[in-house]
Formats: sequence, structure tokens, C-alpha cells
Amino acid sequence: MGNLEVISNIKAELGEGPVWDARSGAVYWVDIEGKRFFSHNPSSGQLEEHDAGQRIGAVVPREQGGFIAALENGIFTYDPASREWIEWSDTERDLTGNRFNDGKCDAAGRLLAGTMSTIGEPKAGALYRFDLDGRVDRLEEGVSTSNGLAWSLDNQFLYYIDSNTQTVAAFDYDLESGTVSGKRTVIEIPKEAGTPDGMSIDAEGMLWIAHWGGFKVARFNPQTGELLQEIRLPAPLVTSCAFGGEHLDELYITTARVGLSQEKLEQYPLSGSLFKVKLAVKGTLSIPFKG
Repeated sequence: MGNLEVISNIKAELGEGPVWDARSGAVYWVDIEGKRFFSHNPSSGQLEEHDAGQRIGAVVPREQGGFIAALENGIFTYDPASREWIEWSDTERDLTGNRFNDGKCDAAGRLLAGTMSTIGEPKAGALYRFDLDGRVDRLEEGVSTSNGLAWSLDNQFLYYIDSNTQTVAAFDYDLESGTVSGKRTVIEIPKEAGTPDGMSIDAEGMLWIAHWGGFKVARFNPQTGELLQEIRLPAPLVTSCAFGGEHLDELYITTARVGLSQEKLEQYPLSGSLFKVKLAVKGTLSIPFKG
């Protein structure tokens, strides 16, 4: 892939969760283990860093301004002007062996975010929906590593990755109520291809999945499970991807360096960078949190 660019070689410990904000023309992404998140404006080249003070699994722009974020100890809002974090929901704060991981908003502007164990406890996590009025519903339990989220173009299906299953699941999704049903497996990822992590959906309804340990992002057809395309990266731990840019034809890709040996870090010095690649296909807009 000749047009792969390194946008920021910030060496994130665990870069994750890129999200494009069309209003500000900026891409945001987190460094979970670095307990911080970043913003990059491609037109000005400006890069900003925000300290979260605890592990941060996902950050999402908020319609009224600022952000909502899935942190280690719950859901928080953040005001970048005052740099103030305010607790919005204490969901799972009592589960000290868990933390929040990936999160994304549905077309109604509700936040979906899931949890995982930090102490290797299998099936200790869950997937939650956070409504605009603060109501919380658990959509799925017995999750090991709650990860990628994407909705079909007509919002009738929610695609979801629990990384440990090596699969992408689909649920029937009721956008009006935010409820799920009819879970089934639509894509299976062989272990030798890496572990499925974050994902995004393009304007043709195809899924782009980051492969942890697989050096790549791969495009799949969720109707058939077929692998359509691969983008190789000079970093083994590929974590997530999101479409951005003025025409939504640029894919931003996050990577990690956590747990890599010194030898591997010397071999793949761009691990932890944010990458960008121009594509022939366009993506879909990220939805801000409307609560």
C-alpha cells in the first residue's frame, strides 16, 4: 500500500479507538495504557494531548461540545477548555478487576461501550448502552474482551467483536429502543491471522477490522464472511480504524507497542503510531454523543 502515511509517531503504549469529528476536522484517538488521548487536525498539523489520569478505552465527541469517554472507572465527560473530567456514570466502578474498552455511538447518539478484565478473568466483561438521559442497559454479558462496534448502513444490525472468540457477531438492532436480539456469527478470523480488535464500516456496508498480532487491517463482507482486501502495516499490533478526511476516503489506523520485546520494537519502530491510508472506497460518519 504505497500511500500509507505515518500521521503521528507518538509511540502510544496502546493506541486505540480513532474517531473522526467532521465538525472540527480532527481525528481523536486514545492511548489506553498511557492514560491519555490525542487530537490531530490534518489541515493545521496541530497535535494535542489530554491526560485522563486513568486508563481510557474510548473517547467520543459530544454534540453539545467536549467529549464523553469510557475510562477505567466508568463513563466521564471531559471539557478540553478547563481540562476537567466529570463522572457521568459509575457503571462497573465497583468491579476493580475490570476496565472499559472500546465505545461508539449509534445513529440515535447513544453510547455503546464494553468492558474487559485487567487480570485475565475470562468472560468477566459486558457490553452496555448508555442512553441520553443517563439510563444504562446491559446488552451482553459473559464477554472476555469487548471490542469493535459498527452498525449496518440501515441500522438494522449491530456488528460486535469479543476478541477472544476470534469472530464478528451480528445482532438485530432496534434503533428506536437500542435493544439487541438474534445474535449470530458472521465472520470467523483464523488465529494465525491475528486477533480481531476494533472495526469500522464503509459506505458499501463492508467491515474493516484491525488484526492484533496480524500486521493488518482487513476488509470483510459481513453478509458472506468473505475476506475482500488487506492493508499491511509496519507494526504487528494493529488495534482499530476509522474513516475520516474531507471526503471520508482516508482510513486512520491505530497501533500499539505494549508487551513487545526490545528486539521487536527495534524491528518495528513505528509500533504505537497513528497511520493513514487513502482508499478507493468511502467510509461512514462517526456519530457524536447526543446526551
